[in-house]
Amino acid sequence: MARQIIQILDTTLRDGEQTPNVAYTPAEKVQIARLLLREVKVDRIEFANARISEGEAAAVRRITTWARRSKLQERVEILGYVDGKRSVDWIIKHGGAALNLLTKGSRVHCEKQLRSTPEQHFKSIAETIRYARRRGLIVNVFLEDWSNGVQDSFEYVFAHISNLNGLGVKRVFLPDTLGILNPSDTERYVGLMTRTWPDLHFEFHAHNDYGLATANCLAAVEAGARGLHTSVNGMGERTGNTRLAEVVASLHDLTPYRTRLDESKLTAISEMVSTFSGKPVADNAPVVGRDVFTQTAGIHADGDWKASLYANKLLPSRFGRRRRYALGKMSGKASLNQNLAALGIKLLPENRELVLQRIIELGDKKHTVTPEDLPMIIADVLKTPEHQLVRIESYEIHSRNDDLPSASLCLAYQGQKVEASSTGDGGYDAFMQALAKATRKLGLKLPTLVDYKVRIPPGGKSGALVETLITWRMGARARPFSTLAVDSDQVAAAVIATEKMLNLVAKPRNTRA
Repeated sequence: MARQIIQILDTTLRDGEQTPNVAYTPAEKVQIARLLLREVKVDRIEFANARISEGEAAAVRRITTWARRSKLQERVEILGYVDGKRSVDWIIKHGGAALNLLTKGSRVHCEKQLRSTPEQHFKSIAETIRYARRRGLIVNVFLEDWSNGVQDSFEYVFAHISNLNGLGVKRVFLPDTLGILNPSDTERYVGLMTRTWPDLHFEFHAHNDYGLATANCLAAVEAGARGLHTSVNGMGERTGNTRLAEVVASLHDLTPYRTRLDESKLTAISEMVSTFSGKPVADNAPVVGRDVFTQTAGIHADGDWKASLYANKLLPSRFGRRRRYALGKMSGKASLNQNLAALGIKLLPENRELVLQRIIELGDKKHTVTPEDLPMIIADVLKTPEHQLVRIESYEIHSRNDDLPSASLCLAYQGQKVEASSTGDGGYDAFMQALAKATRKLGLKLPTLVDYKVRIPPGGKSGALVETLITWRMGARARPFSTLAVDSDQVAAAVIATEKMLNLVAKPRNTRA
């Protein structure tokens, strides 16, 4: 038996744009609309308010033109108002085919905000709907503040729905406008609506003030709602609306209901909306967050390595993603093995242990190593001299915009310790000047610095590990050589690379002794 399909109306471009400091350009709206309808495959989108601004009108014209050419015009909806002919005419002028009519779903809103009697409001609603239907528009009706209205005065809600009878309304929307419902109340009140009017198509519109939007949506479909309203990344006023990815995954995994959406496109639409809105997605946001398919604890990596013991139905492949295993102070051999296997890298057991110890050291500095960092760390560790002849035991580097940079250090070599300090043209130059003083006292000769390169891993961020590669030459005719170091701090990486150079320079001297 086919499972019931729950329709998804996405309102990222209308209700979602009420997020503070968010305003999409017409071109951005078109791109989001295309991705939602063609790739993500939501059933419908609500993308504008009638009579708002010329910028809104330009976006409406672009989207309705595209939708008409794509034969999707009935799947793009515009919010309008109980204002006689004005909203209807505006929508038709700009190419719209569907009106979502905003009406008052509670007696309090009707009497206090509109300063109208219910009878007057219902009469105006009927006039607007009749005019819209004569002009050929699809009409859906929002019952704004319905969650309060159904609790405080069901008589008002009953009269409102009864007034819609025979007017050709296609769908009725039940908004929890202030996000006041819990799942048990949602199921009770949506059930009251669906049992009283079993032939009407009701859709539930949740807000997330208590963090219950997704749970309330699941309760609503259990009570007979045929559609849900969502927003990409939960965009919307206050705490936002129902998160698209979250509610779709929950419906598919935790209920007998299904949607028509392509789950593999949910990450792409999340990233697009985050980019266009300037509102980053929380790293731990379900389904689309950066960290949600990352295991950190070594015991979890071990369980997955042996038998996928820490996987649930939310497999990352469903959403076009893959499982990751974080590398840091909590890492174990299994975490490292998972990452090495993914990269196709094989290490000898003794080298793998060295790499793991380096990862743990970085973790103690509050740095989590990413898979992109791992090749750097391997290169760094495997090029580290086994026995350190020279150690930079401590150092300080100071830079100010109104003074010469300065540096001081303590250098240890063959049982001797020397301290030195100097100034320079930059922080690292000051460090090298101080190092030159210290090495002269210890009888070590410094090579000439030929090149200095700093980079982060491909695809990395400003907070990623830093790789410093320094090239040296011991004499005019000698071949240059390089030392590489990795650290979460650029200065520390440069110092470690320099320390490696000192050990390479000192090693032949020590061998001859």
